[in-house]
Amino acid sequence: MINFEKFTLDNGLKVIVHKDNSTPIVAVNILYDVGARDENEAQTGFAHLFEHLMFGGSVNIPNFDEPLQRVGGTNNAFTSNDITNYYITVPKENIETAFWLESDRMLSLAFTDKSLEVQRSVVIEEFKQNYLNQPYGDVWLLLRPLAYKIHPYKWATIGKEVSHIENATMDDVKRFFYKHYLPNNAIMVVAGNVETEEIEVLAKKWFGAIPSKEIPKRNLPKEPQQNEERRLEVTRDVPANAIYKAYKMCSKIDNDYAATDLLSDVLSLGSSSRFHTSLIKEQKLFSEINAFIFGSTDEGLFVISGKLLNGVSYQNAEEAIETELEKIKAQFVDSNELNKVKNKIESTHQFSETNVLNKAMNLAFAELQNDANDVNLEVEKYQKVSAEDINRIANQILISTNCSTLIYAKKED
Repeated sequence: MINFEKFTLDNGLKVIVHKDNSTPIVAVNILYDVGARDENEAQTGFAHLFEHLMFGGSVNIPNFDEPLQRVGGTNNAFTSNDITNYYITVPKENIETAFWLESDRMLSLAFTDKSLEVQRSVVIEEFKQNYLNQPYGDVWLLLRPLAYKIHPYKWATIGKEVSHIENATMDDVKRFFYKHYLPNNAIMVVAGNVETEEIEVLAKKWFGAIPSKEIPKRNLPKEPQQNEERRLEVTRDVPANAIYKAYKMCSKIDNDYAATDLLSDVLSLGSSSRFHTSLIKEQKLFSEINAFIFGSTDEGLFVISGKLLNGVSYQNAEEAIETELEKIKAQFVDSNELNKVKNKIESTHQFSETNVLNKAMNLAFAELQNDANDVNLEVEKYQKVSAEDINRIANQILISTNCSTLIYAKKED
Protein backbone atom coordinates (compact mmCIF):
# COMPACT_ATOMS: atom_id res chain seq x y z
CA MET A 1 0.00 0.00 0.00
CA ILE A 2 1.41 3.39 -1.02
CA ASN A 3 -0.02 6.18 1.12
CA PHE A 4 -0.01 9.68 -0.33
CA GLU A 5 -1.57 13.12 -0.16
CA LYS A 6 -2.49 15.41 -3.07
CA PHE A 7 -2.92 19.11 -3.63
CA THR A 8 -3.11 21.39 -6.68
CA LEU A 9 -1.50 24.83 -7.04
CA ASP A 10 -3.52 27.78 -8.35
CA ASN A 11 -1.75 27.43 -11.72
CA GLY A 12 -2.98 23.84 -12.12
CA LEU A 13 0.20 21.95 -11.15
CA LYS A 14 -0.86 18.71 -9.46
CA VAL A 15 1.40 17.65 -6.59
CA ILE A 16 1.43 14.22 -4.92
CA VAL A 17 3.43 13.55 -1.75
CA HIS A 18 4.38 10.08 -0.51
CA LYS A 19 6.13 9.83 2.86
CA ASP A 20 8.74 7.06 3.15
CA ASN A 21 10.98 7.45 6.20
CA SER A 22 13.07 4.35 5.41
CA THR A 23 15.43 6.20 3.07
CA PRO A 24 17.56 9.39 3.15
CA ILE A 25 16.92 9.87 -0.60
CA VAL A 26 14.03 11.89 -2.01
CA ALA A 27 12.68 11.39 -5.53
CA VAL A 28 11.18 14.34 -7.39
CA ASN A 29 9.36 13.19 -10.52
CA ILE A 30 7.71 15.52 -13.04
CA LEU A 31 5.51 13.99 -15.71
CA TYR A 32 4.38 16.14 -18.64
CA ASP A 33 1.28 15.01 -20.48
CA VAL A 34 2.94 15.17 -23.89
CA GLY A 35 4.43 12.44 -26.06
CA ALA A 36 5.11 11.56 -29.66
CA ARG A 37 1.37 11.16 -30.33
CA ASP A 38 1.00 14.94 -29.83
CA GLU A 39 3.34 15.81 -32.69
CA ASN A 40 2.57 17.08 -36.17
CA GLU A 41 3.12 14.24 -38.65
CA ALA A 42 5.40 16.51 -40.68
CA GLN A 43 7.48 17.34 -37.58
CA THR A 44 7.99 14.18 -35.56
CA GLY A 45 10.59 13.44 -32.89
CA PHE A 46 9.95 16.76 -31.10
CA ALA A 47 8.84 15.27 -27.75
CA HIS A 48 12.06 13.27 -27.64
CA LEU A 49 14.15 16.25 -28.79
CA PHE A 50 12.68 18.18 -25.85
CA GLU A 51 13.71 15.51 -23.41
CA HIS A 52 17.28 16.40 -24.48
CA LEU A 53 16.76 20.17 -24.70
CA MET A 54 15.49 20.26 -21.12
CA PHE A 55 19.02 19.43 -19.99
CA GLY A 56 20.60 22.16 -22.14
CA GLY A 57 20.18 24.99 -19.63
CA SER A 58 17.27 27.19 -18.59
CA VAL A 59 16.76 30.90 -18.19
CA ASN A 60 18.62 31.23 -14.84
CA ILE A 61 20.66 27.99 -14.86
CA PRO A 62 23.14 27.61 -17.73
CA ASN A 63 24.24 24.09 -16.70
CA PHE A 64 21.57 21.77 -15.34
CA ASP A 65 23.78 18.89 -14.13
CA GLU A 66 26.48 20.82 -12.29
CA PRO A 67 24.47 22.20 -9.30
CA LEU A 68 22.77 18.82 -8.89
CA GLN A 69 26.06 16.92 -8.81
CA ARG A 70 27.39 19.34 -6.18
CA VAL A 71 24.61 18.29 -3.79
CA GLY A 72 24.87 14.54 -4.48
CA GLY A 73 21.88 14.30 -6.82
CA THR A 74 21.25 12.41 -10.05
CA ASN A 75 18.72 12.96 -12.80
CA ASN A 76 17.40 11.55 -16.05
CA ALA A 77 14.35 11.46 -18.29
CA PHE A 78 12.51 9.38 -20.88
CA THR A 79 9.92 9.94 -23.58
CA SER A 80 7.24 7.60 -24.88
CA ASN A 81 4.45 7.96 -27.41
CA ASP A 82 2.23 9.15 -24.53
CA ILE A 83 4.34 11.03 -21.97
CA THR A 84 7.62 12.78 -21.16
CA ASN A 85 8.98 12.07 -17.68
CA TYR A 86 11.80 13.81 -15.78
CA TYR A 87 13.18 12.71 -12.44
CA ILE A 88 15.73 13.75 -9.83
CA THR A 89 16.95 11.83 -6.79
CA VAL A 90 18.70 13.86 -4.12
CA PRO A 91 19.58 13.58 -0.40
CA LYS A 92 16.68 14.91 1.69
CA GLU A 93 18.60 17.93 3.02
CA ASN A 94 19.18 19.15 -0.56
CA ILE A 95 15.63 18.75 -1.85
CA GLU A 96 15.23 22.48 -2.57
CA THR A 97 17.89 22.22 -5.28
CA ALA A 98 15.58 19.85 -7.19
CA PHE A 99 12.68 22.31 -6.89
CA TRP A 100 14.88 25.18 -8.09
CA LEU A 101 16.14 23.23 -11.12
CA GLU A 102 12.79 21.79 -12.21
CA SER A 103 10.87 25.04 -11.77
CA ASP A 104 13.39 27.05 -13.79
CA ARG A 105 13.20 24.78 -16.81
CA MET A 106 9.40 24.65 -16.59
CA LEU A 107 9.41 28.46 -16.52
CA SER A 108 11.60 28.79 -19.61
CA LEU A 109 14.40 27.03 -21.40
CA ALA A 110 17.42 29.06 -22.48
CA PHE A 111 16.60 28.51 -26.18
CA THR A 112 20.09 29.23 -27.43
CA ASP A 113 21.18 28.33 -30.95
CA LYS A 114 24.10 26.44 -29.45
CA SER A 115 21.89 24.29 -27.20
CA LEU A 116 19.55 23.48 -30.10
CA GLU A 117 22.48 22.58 -32.34
CA VAL A 118 24.13 20.38 -29.70
CA GLN A 119 20.97 18.49 -28.76
CA ARG A 120 19.84 18.17 -32.39
CA SER A 121 23.19 16.51 -33.18
CA VAL A 122 22.83 14.16 -30.19
CA VAL A 123 19.33 13.08 -31.28
CA ILE A 124 20.34 12.62 -34.94
CA GLU A 125 23.29 10.49 -33.83
CA GLU A 126 20.99 8.45 -31.58
CA PHE A 127 18.55 7.97 -34.48
CA LYS A 128 21.31 6.72 -36.77
CA GLN A 129 23.09 4.60 -34.19
CA ASN A 130 20.09 2.93 -32.52
CA TYR A 131 17.54 2.80 -35.32
CA LEU A 132 19.32 2.83 -38.67
CA ASN A 133 22.75 1.25 -38.12
CA GLN A 134 21.95 -1.37 -35.50
CA PRO A 135 20.73 -4.92 -36.25
CA TYR A 136 16.91 -4.98 -36.00
CA GLY A 137 17.04 -1.25 -35.09
CA ASP A 138 14.41 -0.21 -37.64
CA VAL A 139 11.81 -2.83 -36.62
CA TRP A 140 9.47 -0.27 -35.05
CA LEU A 141 10.01 2.22 -37.87
CA LEU A 142 8.57 -0.54 -40.10
CA LEU A 143 6.04 -2.27 -37.86
CA ARG A 144 4.28 0.78 -36.41
CA PRO A 145 3.13 2.21 -39.78
CA LEU A 146 2.12 -1.31 -40.83
CA ALA A 147 -0.14 -1.68 -37.79
CA TYR A 148 -1.41 1.90 -37.51
CA LYS A 149 -2.77 3.72 -40.54
CA ILE A 150 -4.10 6.99 -39.08
CA HIS A 151 -3.35 7.15 -35.32
CA PRO A 152 -0.05 8.93 -34.47
CA TYR A 153 1.23 5.71 -32.89
CA LYS A 154 2.28 4.99 -36.46
CA TRP A 155 5.61 6.69 -35.78
CA ALA A 156 8.17 5.81 -33.11
CA THR A 157 9.18 8.20 -30.32
CA ILE A 158 12.46 8.95 -32.10
CA GLY A 159 10.41 10.24 -35.06
CA LYS A 160 9.53 9.12 -38.58
CA GLU A 161 12.71 10.29 -40.24
CA VAL A 162 15.96 12.09 -39.41
CA SER A 163 15.09 15.09 -41.62
CA HIS A 164 12.30 16.17 -39.21
CA ILE A 165 14.91 16.87 -36.51
CA GLU A 166 17.50 18.20 -38.98
CA ASN A 167 14.99 20.80 -40.19
CA ALA A 168 13.62 21.85 -36.78
CA THR A 169 13.85 25.64 -36.41
CA MET A 170 14.06 27.67 -33.22
CA ASP A 171 10.50 28.89 -33.80
CA ASP A 172 9.24 25.30 -34.15
CA VAL A 173 10.96 24.35 -30.92
CA LYS A 174 9.63 27.34 -28.95
CA ARG A 175 6.11 26.72 -30.22
CA PHE A 176 6.21 23.11 -29.01
CA PHE A 177 7.57 24.12 -25.59
CA TYR A 178 5.02 26.84 -24.85
CA LYS A 179 2.18 24.62 -26.02
CA HIS A 180 2.93 21.63 -23.77
CA TYR A 181 5.43 22.46 -21.00
CA LEU A 182 2.94 24.09 -18.67
CA PRO A 183 2.26 23.66 -14.94
CA ASN A 184 -1.35 22.70 -15.70
CA ASN A 185 -0.06 19.98 -18.07
CA ALA A 186 2.22 18.41 -15.45
CA ILE A 187 2.10 16.16 -12.38
CA MET A 188 4.82 16.40 -9.73
CA VAL A 189 5.37 13.57 -7.27
CA VAL A 190 7.72 13.90 -4.29
CA ALA A 191 8.55 10.64 -2.49
CA GLY A 192 10.83 10.23 0.53
CA ASN A 193 11.09 11.23 4.19
CA VAL A 194 9.10 14.43 3.67
CA GLU A 195 5.99 16.10 5.07
CA THR A 196 3.17 17.37 2.86
CA GLU A 197 3.27 20.79 4.54
CA GLU A 198 6.95 21.38 3.67
CA ILE A 199 6.39 20.21 0.08
CA GLU A 200 3.43 22.57 -0.25
CA VAL A 201 5.61 25.49 0.91
CA LEU A 202 8.38 24.57 -1.56
CA ALA A 203 5.93 23.97 -4.43
CA LYS A 204 4.29 27.36 -3.95
CA LYS A 205 7.66 29.12 -3.60
CA TRP A 206 9.23 27.64 -6.73
CA PHE A 207 6.33 26.76 -9.03
CA GLY A 208 3.47 28.97 -7.86
CA ALA A 209 4.37 32.00 -10.02
CA ILE A 210 4.75 30.04 -13.29
CA PRO A 211 1.74 31.04 -15.39
CA SER A 212 -0.68 28.44 -16.70
CA LYS A 213 -1.99 28.57 -20.26
CA GLU A 214 -4.77 26.91 -22.16
CA ILE A 215 -3.77 23.37 -23.11
CA PRO A 216 -4.68 22.51 -26.70
CA LYS A 217 -7.52 19.98 -26.84
CA ARG A 218 -6.19 16.60 -27.83
CA ASN A 219 -8.26 15.38 -30.74
CA LEU A 220 -6.43 12.34 -32.09
CA PRO A 221 -7.90 10.28 -34.91
CA LYS A 222 -9.20 6.89 -33.74
CA GLU A 223 -7.55 3.99 -35.49
CA PRO A 224 -10.24 2.04 -37.37
CA GLN A 225 -10.67 -1.66 -36.68
CA GLN A 226 -8.24 -3.74 -38.71
CA ASN A 227 -10.06 -6.24 -40.90
CA GLU A 228 -7.29 -7.64 -43.06
CA GLU A 229 -3.99 -9.39 -42.51
CA ARG A 230 -1.03 -7.10 -43.29
CA ARG A 231 2.44 -8.31 -44.21
CA LEU A 232 5.79 -6.73 -44.97
CA GLU A 233 9.06 -8.49 -45.86
CA VAL A 234 12.46 -6.80 -45.69
CA THR A 235 16.05 -8.00 -46.01
CA ARG A 236 18.75 -6.63 -43.73
CA ASP A 237 22.33 -7.34 -42.69
CA VAL A 238 21.43 -9.16 -39.45
CA PRO A 239 22.70 -12.35 -37.78
CA ALA A 240 19.40 -14.29 -37.83
CA ASN A 241 16.02 -14.30 -39.54
CA ALA A 242 13.30 -12.80 -37.35
CA ILE A 243 9.53 -12.57 -37.31
CA TYR A 244 7.31 -9.95 -35.64
CA LYS A 245 3.53 -10.27 -35.34
CA ALA A 246 1.57 -7.28 -33.95
CA TYR A 247 -2.08 -7.61 -32.94
CA LYS A 248 -4.27 -4.64 -31.97
CA MET A 249 -5.27 -4.68 -28.31
CA CYS A 250 -7.04 -2.49 -25.76
CA SER A 251 -5.60 0.60 -24.06
CA LYS A 252 -3.94 0.58 -20.64
CA ILE A 253 -7.02 2.06 -19.00
CA ASP A 254 -9.35 -0.63 -20.37
CA ASN A 255 -10.81 -3.26 -18.04
CA ASP A 256 -9.30 -6.02 -20.21
CA TYR A 257 -5.73 -4.75 -19.93
CA ALA A 258 -4.71 -7.01 -17.02
CA ALA A 259 -6.10 -10.11 -18.77
CA THR A 260 -4.25 -9.20 -21.98
CA ASP A 261 -1.02 -8.75 -20.04
CA LEU A 262 -1.44 -12.15 -18.35
CA LEU A 263 -2.16 -13.75 -21.74
CA SER A 264 1.25 -12.56 -22.97
CA ASP A 265 2.86 -13.92 -19.79
CA VAL A 266 1.26 -17.36 -20.15
CA LEU A 267 2.69 -17.55 -23.67
CA SER A 268 6.24 -16.42 -22.99
CA LEU A 269 7.17 -15.50 -19.39
CA GLY A 270 9.98 -17.74 -18.18
CA SER A 271 11.52 -21.03 -19.27
CA SER A 272 8.37 -23.06 -18.46
CA SER A 273 6.10 -20.85 -20.60
CA ARG A 274 4.27 -22.27 -23.62
CA PHE A 275 6.41 -20.65 -26.30
CA HIS A 276 9.69 -21.53 -24.57
CA THR A 277 8.70 -25.14 -23.91
CA SER A 278 7.22 -25.90 -27.32
CA LEU A 279 9.02 -23.65 -29.81
CA ILE A 280 12.49 -23.48 -28.28
CA LYS A 281 13.01 -26.67 -26.25
CA GLU A 282 10.86 -29.25 -28.04
CA GLN A 283 10.62 -28.17 -31.69
CA LYS A 284 13.91 -26.22 -31.75
CA LEU A 285 12.57 -23.59 -34.16
CA PHE A 286 13.61 -20.38 -32.36
CA SER A 287 16.65 -19.22 -30.44
CA GLU A 288 14.34 -16.79 -28.62
CA ILE A 289 10.65 -15.93 -28.77
CA ASN A 290 8.63 -13.47 -26.71
CA ALA A 291 5.10 -12.15 -26.35
CA PHE A 292 4.71 -8.69 -24.82
CA ILE A 293 2.32 -5.76 -24.83
CA PHE A 294 2.52 -2.01 -25.28
CA GLY A 295 0.80 -0.39 -22.32
CA SER A 296 -0.42 2.57 -24.33
CA THR A 297 -2.91 5.27 -23.35
CA ASP A 298 -4.77 4.65 -26.60
CA GLU A 299 -5.27 1.19 -28.16
CA GLY A 300 -1.96 -0.62 -28.12
CA LEU A 301 -0.23 -3.65 -29.60
CA PHE A 302 0.19 -7.25 -28.48
CA VAL A 303 3.48 -8.34 -30.06
CA ILE A 304 5.07 -11.72 -30.71
CA SER A 305 8.72 -11.54 -31.75
CA GLY A 306 11.11 -14.38 -32.43
CA LYS A 307 14.57 -15.11 -33.87
CA LEU A 308 14.61 -18.25 -36.02
CA LEU A 309 17.32 -20.88 -35.77
CA ASN A 310 19.40 -21.44 -38.93
CA GLY A 311 17.67 -23.63 -41.48
CA VAL A 312 14.14 -23.04 -40.11
CA SER A 313 11.69 -21.78 -42.74
CA TYR A 314 9.37 -18.87 -42.08
CA GLN A 315 6.43 -21.07 -42.98
CA ASN A 316 7.28 -23.67 -40.32
CA ALA A 317 7.99 -20.98 -37.74
CA GLU A 318 4.71 -19.15 -38.35
CA GLU A 319 2.68 -22.36 -38.41
CA ALA A 320 4.18 -23.35 -35.05
CA ILE A 321 3.26 -19.97 -33.53
CA GLU A 322 -0.27 -20.26 -34.92
CA THR A 323 -0.63 -23.76 -33.44
CA GLU A 324 0.23 -22.42 -29.97
CA LEU A 325 -2.23 -19.55 -30.39
CA GLU A 326 -4.99 -21.96 -31.48
CA LYS A 327 -4.35 -24.07 -28.35
CA ILE A 328 -4.76 -21.12 -26.00
CA LYS A 329 -7.91 -20.09 -27.88
CA ALA A 330 -9.39 -23.58 -27.74
CA GLN A 331 -8.81 -24.45 -24.08
CA PHE A 332 -8.84 -22.59 -20.79
CA VAL A 333 -5.51 -21.99 -19.10
CA ASP A 334 -5.26 -24.30 -16.09
CA SER A 335 -5.24 -22.81 -12.59
CA ASN A 336 -1.59 -23.65 -11.84
CA GLU A 337 -0.41 -21.91 -15.01
CA LEU A 338 -2.57 -18.87 -14.30
CA ASN A 339 -1.57 -18.61 -10.63
CA LYS A 340 2.11 -18.79 -11.57
CA VAL A 341 1.93 -15.71 -13.81
CA LYS A 342 -0.28 -13.86 -11.30
CA ASN A 343 2.28 -14.52 -8.55
CA LYS A 344 5.07 -13.20 -10.79
CA ILE A 345 3.08 -9.99 -11.33
CA GLU A 346 2.53 -9.62 -7.58
CA SER A 347 6.20 -10.16 -6.66
CA THR A 348 7.36 -7.73 -9.40
CA HIS A 349 4.90 -5.13 -8.09
CA GLN A 350 6.04 -5.58 -4.49
CA PHE A 351 9.69 -5.32 -5.51
CA SER A 352 9.00 -2.07 -7.40
CA GLU A 353 7.56 -0.59 -4.19
CA THR A 354 10.88 -0.88 -2.36
CA ASN A 355 12.31 2.03 -4.35
CA VAL A 356 11.16 5.66 -3.83
CA LEU A 357 11.76 6.61 -7.47
CA ASN A 358 9.64 3.70 -8.75
CA LYS A 359 6.86 4.67 -6.36
CA ALA A 360 7.03 8.31 -7.49
CA MET A 361 6.80 7.31 -11.15
CA ASN A 362 3.97 4.81 -10.58
CA LEU A 363 1.93 7.42 -8.69
CA ALA A 364 2.43 9.94 -11.52
CA PHE A 365 1.43 7.44 -14.24
CA ALA A 366 -1.66 6.37 -12.31
CA GLU A 367 -2.73 9.96 -11.65
CA LEU A 368 -2.39 10.85 -15.32
CA GLN A 369 -4.49 7.91 -16.47
CA ASN A 370 -7.15 8.15 -13.81
CA ASP A 371 -6.25 8.40 -10.13
CA ALA A 372 -3.00 7.95 -8.18
CA ASN A 373 -4.73 5.45 -5.87
CA ASP A 374 -4.95 2.99 -8.78
CA VAL A 375 -1.40 1.91 -7.88
CA ASN A 376 -2.90 0.28 -4.80
CA LEU A 377 -5.51 -1.62 -6.84
CA GLU A 378 -3.11 -2.96 -9.48
CA VAL A 379 -2.43 -6.40 -7.98
CA GLU A 380 -6.11 -6.89 -7.18
CA LYS A 381 -7.01 -6.27 -10.85
CA TYR A 382 -4.63 -9.04 -11.94
CA GLN A 383 -5.81 -11.44 -9.21
CA LYS A 384 -9.41 -11.04 -10.44
CA VAL A 385 -8.57 -12.22 -13.97
CA SER A 386 -10.11 -15.62 -14.73
CA ALA A 387 -9.20 -18.35 -17.22
CA GLU A 388 -12.41 -17.39 -19.06
CA ASP A 389 -11.17 -13.80 -19.41
CA ILE A 390 -7.89 -14.94 -20.94
CA ASN A 391 -9.69 -17.27 -23.34
CA ARG A 392 -12.09 -14.52 -24.39
CA ILE A 393 -9.25 -12.03 -25.05
CA ALA A 394 -7.22 -14.62 -26.98
CA ASN A 395 -10.18 -15.35 -29.27
CA GLN A 396 -10.89 -11.66 -29.67
CA ILE A 397 -7.42 -10.37 -30.64
CA LEU A 398 -5.21 -13.29 -31.77
CA ILE A 399 -6.79 -13.57 -35.21
CA SER A 400 -5.15 -13.18 -38.61
CA THR A 401 -7.28 -10.22 -39.73
CA ASN A 402 -6.11 -8.30 -36.65
CA CYS A 403 -2.43 -9.04 -37.30
CA SER A 404 0.41 -7.12 -38.95
CA THR A 405 3.39 -9.38 -39.69
CA LEU A 406 6.94 -8.23 -40.38
CA ILE A 407 9.24 -10.82 -41.92
CA TYR A 408 12.78 -9.62 -41.21
CA ALA A 409 15.19 -11.68 -43.30
CA LYS A 410 18.98 -11.77 -43.10
CA LYS A 411 21.00 -11.20 -46.25
CA GLU A 412 22.23 -14.45 -47.73
CA ASP A 413 25.99 -14.65 -48.38
